[in-house]
Amino acid sequence: MALSKALFVLTLTAMGAASQVNMPGVLSSHMIVQRDRPIHVWGWAAPGERVSVEMHGANRTATASSTGTWSVFLPPEPAGGPYQLTVAGTNKIVLDDVLIGDVWLASGQSNMEMPLKGFDGAPLKDSAAEIAKANHPQIRLLHVPRKASPYPVRNIDAAWTACTPETAANISAAGYFFSRELNERLQVPIGLIDATWGGTVIESWMSLGYLGSDPSLLPVFNTRAQLMDVVDDQQISEKRQDAAAKQAGQAPPKRGWRPDISSWDPSWLFNGMIAPETGHAIKGVIWYQGESNSRLAFAPMYARLMPALIADWRAQWHLGDIPFLYVQISNFKSNATENWPVIREAQRRSLAVANTAMAVTIDVGNPDNVHPADKQTVGARLALAARAVAYGENVEYAGPLFRQATPEDSALRVWFDHTAKGLVAKGGDLQGFEIAGPDGKFVPAAARIDGKTIVVSSDAVKDPRQVRYGWANSPTVNLYNSEDLPASPFTSEDRIPNP
Repeated sequence: MALSKALFVLTLTAMGAASQVNMPGVLSSHMIVQRDRPIHVWGWAAPGERVSVEMHGANRTATASSTGTWSVFLPPEPAGGPYQLTVAGTNKIVLDDVLIGDVWLASGQSNMEMPLKGFDGAPLKDSAAEIAKANHPQIRLLHVPRKASPYPVRNIDAAWTACTPETAANISAAGYFFSRELNERLQVPIGLIDATWGGTVIESWMSLGYLGSDPSLLPVFNTRAQLMDVVDDQQISEKRQDAAAKQAGQAPPKRGWRPDISSWDPSWLFNGMIAPETGHAIKGVIWYQGESNSRLAFAPMYARLMPALIADWRAQWHLGDIPFLYVQISNFKSNATENWPVIREAQRRSLAVANTAMAVTIDVGNPDNVHPADKQTVGARLALAARAVAYGENVEYAGPLFRQATPEDSALRVWFDHTAKGLVAKGGDLQGFEIAGPDGKFVPAAARIDGKTIVVSSDAVKDPRQVRYGWANSPTVNLYNSEDLPASPFTSEDRIPNP
């Protein structure tokens, strides 16, 4: 009985039960609410308190539950505003400058987190000029603070702001360029929720309920345990090094970056940074993550985790198959402990999930810096995908995507989707293709464009069975379509090979 009472008190505290009407940070002045969807307004009050909500001539009332929660839905509205939203009970809350438009959630690790002002040691392309002109009254920003939590929280210590040079400097650069492109083309308000944390793994962003519901996902808990063993050993070793340095009268050795361990716990970032926004309707998601899952022990799971994340978040928002647009990780030299091709292939194959699209960035990375400077191209390609997938425009939004390979004498003919008006080899002969025979051993292959297909062959492989392209952490590749969109790396193997 004592334990049940303690859990009840913890639940009330986590949900923010209060003696007066209160609302979460995701609902604030300057916010954007999703057009053409019922407008959800919720919060906390004293149990049994009557709460009224009014905006743009529509009003609804609710009574706070025994746990102090209340919730109403106002009728859907088209893009417009600004409006004033009023919530009244024993006290009154007034939210000013509320716009109705499209809300997009930007999430992932550091390449989505990288702000307009850039990172130390990783500048953003044209950063100062981009910040100076980042004055967009119809774009609103919500920067979710970093928070790892063992249980889902219902509030964030943040509020919406208008997009100005001051506020945009700290917001996701890829998310900003995406929002700017959509706002200019659609002429509707765009809200960007930035929920990002560098150096994090995909399973941290998924709900515990979803991870636990699928036995095929349970190995992530084992890899987490393995990581803890490595960290414990590392910390013990570092303490010994520090002690030896101190005894010798020397400064402790400098150490490279390593993750905040709490940010790697399965579900903890979902709990602290995603759960608080799931009551606020969104148009869709833009996602850029995968680098931290490229470790050899983690990479094989990504092909299951990526589609699972999409399904999980769609279930959490209860909005159906909302668009989920994501960035395929770029090129980086990395080292032998990581396998980036496996992550890229898992991302490519996740396109089998409905209402998704992938922005390929293999051509705009920096082999020597895990944080490429060109986030303008990333945002533009995500926006192009949104125009097609989310807004129904008839535009080519992807580069060549592998469809199948068929045998042809001692060669393979490779067929693609999204060839537009034809295939292009930039800068000379095609590079990056390999083929393998029955033994499964890949060797470099000669490749030539033939119409909207590519023929690959090698004198060393008389009976080719498989073909792959760009299969390296930092490959040299140059295949595009006529719309100047790069081809995704791929392998034709039925199953993604283990690292």
